[in-house]
Amino acid sequence: MTTPSRALQVDIFTLFPEMFDGPLTESILKRAQEMGALTVRLHNPRDYTTDRHRTVDDTPYGGGGGMVMKPEPLVRAVRAVVPPGEGVPVILMSPQGRLFDQSVAFELARLPRFALVCGHYEGVDERVRQTIITDELSIGDYVLTGGELAAMVIVDAVTRLLPGVLGDPTGATDDSHATGLLEYPHYTRPPEFEGLTVPEVLLSGHEANITRWRRQQALRRTWQRRPDLLLTAPLTEADREFLAVLAEEDIARRAGKPTKS
Repeated sequence: MTTPSRALQVDIFTLFPEMFDGPLTESILKRAQEMGALTVRLHNPRDYTTDRHRTVDDTPYGGGGGMVMKPEPLVRAVRAVVPPGEGVPVILMSPQGRLFDQSVAFELARLPRFALVCGHYEGVDERVRQTIITDELSIGDYVLTGGELAAMVIVDAVTRLLPGVLGDPTGATDDSHATGLLEYPHYTRPPEFEGLTVPEVLLSGHEANITRWRRQQALRRTWQRRPDLLLTAPLTEADREFLAVLAEEDIARRAGKPTKS
């Protein structure tokens, strides 16, 4: 097995470490750990409590439903594992955080180490944010039961970007969102399935034509499904010319005229 050129360590603080057993012991995440590219350490704040009941939550001041994670065990746990002053980002999983996307995944993949804090119940005491948290991330505009699933998503997305993890060096860079566009369609054997055939260009062996077709298909799919991405995607002059053709096709289609595609 190839030795990775660099490795990433992720410390995850969670009240439910068993939730990570499946994701961390299968597929790409398992392989990344076996090859030494990724180290994941799970830390339970309950282990840093001082009372016999191992209390990690309490009722909120001011009333209201639910429970709030207490600051002492969580802050104590993070400080014991990630000593202050070492510059390790401590990231809270939170619906109030900045949106996690592919650019943030690349940002984290360049780090040697970061920590993820999983909130639960109604969230964490605000003083946790004020004392140990350096960043907050959200994986979408919805609310989960806790931060564990969000942490799994982040670890998976970041791990795929680590050198050598996918084997094929272009594997992660061609993915949807990696280039700012949605990914082009993929085909494999058989060449015909239920009357549907593989595009001839993919069978031609002509590398330049295949590259151009894939780029244009990525542009077309993004135009059709996520046109908002085109506002920030890095585009060449050839890309812009092809998008102009797509725009003309759309106009013609609405007018009921035949199109080239």
